[in-house]
Amino acid sequence: MPIVKKLSFDANCEEKEKYTAQNADDYYSQAQTVNLDADVAGKYTKPEEAHWLVRRIYFLSWITSYDREQAFADLIAGITLGLTIIPQSIAYAALAGLSSEYGLYSAFIGSIIYVFFGTIPQVSIGPTSLMAILTLQFCADKPVQVVIVLAFLAGLVELAMGVFQLGFIVSFIPAPVTKAFTSGTAVIVVFAQIKNLLGVRLKGFPSIADFFTNIRPTDAVMGVFCMVVLLSLRLLSQVKFKQDTAVTRRLKKILWYISISRNALVVFFTGLLVFIWVKKSSIEAVPFALSAKVSSAMPSFKLPPFAFEYQNRTYVFTDILHELGSGIVVVPIVAVLANVAIAKAFVKDGNLDASQEMLTLGLCNIAGSFFSAMPTCGAFTRSAVSQASGVRTPMAGIYTGLIVLSALSILTPYFQYIPKASLSAVLIAAVIFMIDLAPVKELWQTNKKDFFSWVGSFIICLVAGVELGLLFGIVLSMIFILLRLGNPKIEVSLKKHESTYYVHVVPQSDIYYTGVDTLRAELRAACSLYHHDFPVILDCARFMQFDATFSEMLIAVAKEMAANDVLLILQNMSLKVQQMLPVISNVRFWHEDGDLSSHLQPEKEMAPPQLEAKV
Repeated sequence: MPIVKKLSFDANCEEKEKYTAQNADDYYSQAQTVNLDADVAGKYTKPEEAHWLVRRIYFLSWITSYDREQAFADLIAGITLGLTIIPQSIAYAALAGLSSEYGLYSAFIGSIIYVFFGTIPQVSIGPTSLMAILTLQFCADKPVQVVIVLAFLAGLVELAMGVFQLGFIVSFIPAPVTKAFTSGTAVIVVFAQIKNLLGVRLKGFPSIADFFTNIRPTDAVMGVFCMVVLLSLRLLSQVKFKQDTAVTRRLKKILWYISISRNALVVFFTGLLVFIWVKKSSIEAVPFALSAKVSSAMPSFKLPPFAFEYQNRTYVFTDILHELGSGIVVVPIVAVLANVAIAKAFVKDGNLDASQEMLTLGLCNIAGSFFSAMPTCGAFTRSAVSQASGVRTPMAGIYTGLIVLSALSILTPYFQYIPKASLSAVLIAAVIFMIDLAPVKELWQTNKKDFFSWVGSFIICLVAGVELGLLFGIVLSMIFILLRLGNPKIEVSLKKHESTYYVHVVPQSDIYYTGVDTLRAELRAACSLYHHDFPVILDCARFMQFDATFSEMLIAVAKEMAANDVLLILQNMSLKVQQMLPVISNVRFWHEDGDLSSHLQPEKEMAPPQLEAKV
């Protein structure tokens, strides 16, 4: 048991003797360290932290215990994820305005790099709808080399955030802003793909009349049919059987595999349909808009193009920076936000090293830029597929990367047969469930500030762009925090203890220097309201920061109260903070475990001889 000393305070004594160690009603415990038994100390000792090299190259922490069972589970999960990521990569490359191979370049290198540095087995690094729409926004109508440099610069920023342990920054982006940003991005993706889904080939924003008059029936039928198939196959994983037998469990597993492979199935069969059509007639006779022809296959290792020529213009590094603008900061922040959110959703013990995830994502993007990849991050849908497939370690990424490389070496000549309508259907079906409008009603009823953050971020994402929507939400949330710090909530009430009344002032949060004026005003107002008739008790239990500004305010208020013969009692103030205050005659310290009655009583009047002597 800890040894406790009881301390008392006497305002009339000398400064050096103000605090004495003796039995009294007002005390503050000072625990002394006691010797523990060796067996108890060994049993409850905090485990030794792993070496920094093992923490950074996380592969070393689990590879020594890797066994055959884990390898088989990772093989199944890696193959399943590979069949999922291939059609997604092709579709996301199209969304970003790039040809199919750039999406696959981004898919294989991120999966492999994450094996060695990633901490969450379920996380799948590769192209995503968020990264695709941001790439389109900052690199639209620009050379593909700008996209590759964007991936490199985004990786540098993410790597720096990881090296300098800036994982806590993610905590400053509130959940309503994240949800609004995600929903706004999903809406943008849907509207961006509607034209390809229905075969409309008009550029820009056509009028409603022009839009409907330019719909191509063949592309529209293809797109709508693919949407229906994708949404129907999505429901297969939710099929329930009345009886739980070996046959029904096997059948449920088959239906689940069909459901998660729906993107690959749609892309494969629509591409096969076009391929057969071309073989029987010609590619010009195909009634569908097709994907662009892939000019290259296997990726080559080379430096990112920091200088290049395009359409009789020479781009140098400064020109690329000017072209990208705020995208150099926005893209990595969004990628980190998405990646950490996914990692939080799948981490087992709740201990997530966000800085390590930032560092890993940065390495993935930097390495990807050497293979002509677009910016990447984790995808929730693919991570869910990995989880459901029984992934055990990040090693599954090796098998996923090998499958993507196989597709690049074998299937690239056939990518040109994939209809644009089917890719648009894959994209829309993937992001439409990210649109979540449910928080609007809930936030309106519970928290108006979060409601305005959500609505404002969502509207600005749609009107001015996703980066401004995210920035608006963050800035608005920071303003709310500053307002809360500058105007803390303080409760003032008149209470009675035995036969004595007192004014109880209770701050509902810590008081920083920004809220000192508010506390001073509340104390003065309380004294004025009750005509300086009652002592004032200030609850200091929530005070964590006690700086010079706070100390000066408290001394000034105490002197004002002394002029009106008002007693100020500081409740639950730590001994360390007490020692920062000078001796003031009308200030007392009281712990809630002590006797309040003696503190509320005024000091006894002096006897006449003593009074005369003092005069």
